[in-house]
Amino acid sequence: MRVEDQFHLGIVADDIEATMATLSAVFGYEWGEQVGGPTAVTLPAGNAVLDLRCAFSVTVPRLELVRSIPGTLWEPVAGGGIHHVGFWSDDVAADSAELAAHGYVTEASRTGVDGAAYFSFQRSTKGFRIELVSRAAEPGLRRCWAAPGTGDRQEADR
Repeated sequence: MRVEDQFHLGIVADDIEATMATLSAVFGYEWGEQVGGPTAVTLPAGNAVLDLRCAFSVTVPRLELVRSIPGTLWEPVAGGGIHHVGFWSDDVAADSAELAAHGYVTEASRTGVDGAAYFSFQRSTKGFRIELVSRAAEPGLRRCWAAPGTGDRQEADR
């Protein structure tokens, strides 16, 4: 893992549209389309299918707004704020093991169609959460933040 692989800050919101509107009005952020849907994940309690939905900013620094899911790790941070820091990973399983060696606990993960780890959310004992995202997801996610009207916008497989 390298600092230059950091590519977004994640914010969980109960109302994505209102949060997008506020960040647009205050900071000038522009947004890609909301993407997502039923997603199979592994949680500490076992396997689950959750309706994960998000929108990425077209504007940088890149933000990801995630729709909250009560009773899961995808709930807004108390008092608002950053939910996670997202990093590209060339080997999610190895990077997850590296984080675990530093005291991070896996809160959720997903395996890709190829059987390899696709993403992982891990939290440190100090409350700092990291999302590792397989670099194989990069082409699909880049479509999420393509400039509006370019014809490059498609729903990404997240």
